[in-house]
Amino acid sequence: MFDAHQKEVQLRAARREDSRAIAELFRISSGGVADYIWQLLKPEYPGLDLLDIGEQRYAREGVNFSCQNCTIAEHDGAVLGMLHAYEMNEPGEPESDPVLRPYAELEALGSLYISGVALYPEYRGLGIGTRLMNAALLTAKERGIEKLSLIAFEQNQGSWQLYLRLGYDVVDQRAVVPHPLIRYTGNALLMTRPAT
Repeated sequence: MFDAHQKEVQLRAARREDSRAIAELFRISSGGVADYIWQLLKPEYPGLDLLDIGEQRYAREGVNFSCQNCTIAEHDGAVLGMLHAYEMNEPGEPESDPVLRPYAELEALGSLYISGVALYPEYRGLGIGTRLMNAALLTAKERGIEKLSLIAFEQNQGSWQLYLRLGYDVVDQRAVVPHPLIRYTGNALLMTRPAT
């Protein structure tokens, strides 16, 4: 069994070759929302399955959903987890898709938005997720961004309770629109914390 206390876990900037692992981990963190989005994009990526589409999306550069905005936790060359965050400066276009609209409405402009943080199951509960979250806090401070934000599912109690312990507060919420690809119901919670 992996022991984070005995083996050195490194945090590093993601590289393009990490895109497959990033897509796998983003799929875990999104509760099915990533699969829903990737399904909508199938016409742009003929012949690819959903995970392949996610990999292609993270291999891009110069866009928010890029490996360039990811931090990787690794040990001995193996990816253990990732954090994806970008600065949310501009309001997005009004979302016409009813399933995605609640998430688009939960934007905290002027924040470093953590859109995904996840670990492969065997590496959870070892403090690596907290290290990734602390790396995001450091990034916000270094860039002069005054707050951080994220969206958590109310039903994923373990995640939002961790965020509460890390200084995040629930500031808004929207009802999740049910869809077979989305694993959660109830509310999506917008959580923020100051970058101090």
